[in-house]
Amino acid sequence: MNLLGALPARFRRERVLIVGCGDVGLRSARELGSGRRARLMALTSSPSRVASLRQAGITPLVGNLDEPRSLQRLAGLAHRVIHLAAPPSEGPGDWRIDARTRSLVHVLAQRTPPSVLVYGSTTGVYGDRQGAWTSESVPARPRTPRAERRVDAEARLRWLGRALDVRVSVLRIPGIYANDREGGTPRDRLQRGTPVLRAEDDVYTNHIHADDLARAVVLALWRGRAQRVVHAVDDTELRMGDYFDLAADLYGLPRPPRVGRDAAQDQLPLMLLSFMSESRRLHNDRLKRELRLRLRYPTVAQGLRA
Repeated sequence: MNLLGALPARFRRERVLIVGCGDVGLRSARELGSGRRARLMALTSSPSRVASLRQAGITPLVGNLDEPRSLQRLAGLAHRVIHLAAPPSEGPGDWRIDARTRSLVHVLAQRTPPSVLVYGSTTGVYGDRQGAWTSESVPARPRTPRAERRVDAEARLRWLGRALDVRVSVLRIPGIYANDREGGTPRDRLQRGTPVLRAEDDVYTNHIHADDLARAVVLALWRGRAQRVVHAVDDTELRMGDYFDLAADLYGLPRPPRVGRDAAQDQLPLMLLSFMSESRRLHNDRLKRELRLRLRYPTVAQGLRA
């Protein structure tokens, strides 16, 4: 990158910390490592992952976002931070608060804070938009506890950005898919014959291929604007049932049965019903104009065929 090339050689490999180094974190690390742009580190709460992270060229740091004392070594450590860790599930305390992000912000605010932080949030913060097109300027109106916690995380990170001059980029992420991602395709659900909503009850759903998301994360490290929200979504405009029909046809499997919303309430788990109760279409102009990302998989049809 030009920014790194302008620095003295001993400063060119900036330290990048990945918090929440799962599938997308590892893909982001591969994107970063391909150009030897940075020294990569990852926080992990599982000692069993230390060897595999090292093998991937990442320095493992054992710590747990649920145990704030274990995070002290992160203070002043990284120039740039990728925060992909999910909020805690419901438990003791205020269910609207993401205690993990608050713990991370607390430690990053000590000593020298990072210059840049990229956070992977969720498009669920908008709640139900009844299929309306939605830009990043639309206010968040979360309808679920998990979306409330994401809104809390975004607010805490914006505070960090304003108070300590950290350039915070928030990527709001939809459903992530990829053929080589665990649970990353509809195949298992299609094989189980799980029903989808009939056309008149169906909702719009949004997607991003895991590789395109990783590239967006890396680009946001260098090109993201301060305290800016970006939709990390592809160009697909599909209702959920049509998405599963498309996948079924590609896999040579039967299309899923269609049911009305009332019948779905009796047949489907609450988590799945919550996704079927929100409908929105998301603009991705900022993704293309500001981060200058050229999608490898502009639609799910292309991504699932890859």
